Amino acid sequence: MPGPEPLDHERLSRLLGGEALADLRQRLRKRYQRCTTPDDSFTFTRLTPTERDALAGLLGRRRSTATSMRLSHLAIDAALGQAGLAPDLRTALECLDGAITDTAAQREHELRVWAEVFARLPGGPLADALTRPVEQGLVKRLAENDVQTAKVILVQAQRVLAQLPATGITRSHLAADVLGDAHGLDPGRPVATLLRRALDPNRQQTRWREVWAGQGVMVSELAKPVAVLNLRTEGADPVDRLLETARQAGEPLHLSLRQLLRIPPQWQREQPIYICENPDILAAAADKLSTACPPMVSIDGQLSAAPRALLDQLYAAGCALYYHGDFDWPGLAIGNGIVKRYAARPWRYSAADYAPTHGIDLRGEPVDAVWDTNLAPKMRATGLAVHEETQLQVLLRDLGANH
Repeated sequence: MPGPEPLDHERLSRLLGGEALADLRQRLRKRYQRCTTPDDSFTFTRLTPTERDALAGLLGRRRSTATSMRLSHLAIDAALGQAGLAPDLRTALECLDGAITDTAAQREHELRVWAEVFARLPGGPLADALTRPVEQGLVKRLAENDVQTAKVILVQAQRVLAQLPATGITRSHLAADVLGDAHGLDPGRPVATLLRRALDPNRQQTRWREVWAGQGVMVSELAKPVAVLNLRTEGADPVDRLLETARQAGEPLHLSLRQLLRIPPQWQREQPIYICENPDILAAAADKLSTACPPMVSIDGQLSAAPRALLDQLYAAGCALYYHGDFDWPGLAIGNGIVKRYAARPWRYSAADYAPTHGIDLRGEPVDAVWDTNLAPKMRATGLAVHEETQLQVLLRDLGANH
C-alpha cells in the first residue's frame, strides 16, 4: 500500500522547499530518475551551507562546516516518516516539484519504439540507407525526435520512391502530386533529405539536381542544355525529328533536360560517340566536317544534369563512348567519372598524348587517371596544363578519319 500524503505540506516546504534548496532537490531527484531503486548509501559533495544545514536538521545531525555528507536513502525515509512529513524521500520530492520520471525506463521504451519504426520499413533503397545508427539519428533529428512525425516522413519518402524512376516530371509537380506540397522535395526539406540518402547513398553526385535527373525528375527542365552534333536516332517523335534535321544539315543542336526526359529519343544503337569537354571543339568540328563528322557530345566542362541524362541514354543503347578533356586535374576528375560510369575509352587522352612544350602551370589537387596510371605522374613531373583547344587540329583529324 502506498504511504500517506505528507501530514503538513507547509512544514515540508519549510524544511526542503524553496529556491535555495532547488539544486539539492534536483540532485536527489536524479538518483530516482536513473534508477527506480537507487543504491542506499551515497555521498553528496560541494554542498552549500544552506543545503548542509537542511540535511543535518532532517537527519538530526550536528551542524558542521563540511561541504560533503554521507547519506542514506533509508535514513532519510525514516526521518521523514518519523517527523510525519512524508512516507519516503521520493514522495517528498514529488510533492514539492512534481512526479519523477524514470529516465532509464523511458529511454528503454523510446529505443524499443524507434527500433520498431525502422524494423517496419519495407525492403528497398530507403531501408538500406537507414541501417546504421547515424542515419537513423538523422531521421530522429528531421522529425524533432517525434515518432509519429518520423512515421509520416518515412511514409512520404516511400511514396515518392514508388514513383521513381519517372519520365520527365518536374520535381515540383512530383512533390505536389505525392506530398500535396510543391516545395516538399526542395533541398533541406525532411523527405528530400532522406531521398538523397536513398538515391545516392555513396554521395557520388555533388549536385542534388543530378541525382534527380538520374531518376527522370527535372529540377529545372530548361536549365543548361547539352550540345550535340550528328547524333542518330530511329524514332519519329518531335525530338527525334529535330535531331535528324540538324544531322542532315551538319549543325550543332542544344538538347534540354526537358527534351531528353519527357519523350526520350530512340537512339540508334551502337553508334560511336565522341565526347569533348569544350563546346568550341564541337563547333569547330561542325565548321570543318559538317555532316561528315561522327556523332559528338560536349559536356561543357561538367557532367551536369542534361549531359548526364544524354550519356546515360546513349550508354544504355550500347553506344561506344570516347572521351577527351583538358590535361589538368579537374579534367582528369571529370574523365574518371565518365570512364567509370560509361566504360568510356580515352580519345587522345593518355600519357603518350601529353607532351607539352609550354603552357600554364597545373593548379589544384592532383588526380590519378583510372584509365592510364602513367598519365598523372607525367603531368606532375612536367607541371603544365594542356587545354583541349590547343589540340584542336589533331582532334579534327581523328574525327575526319573516323567518319
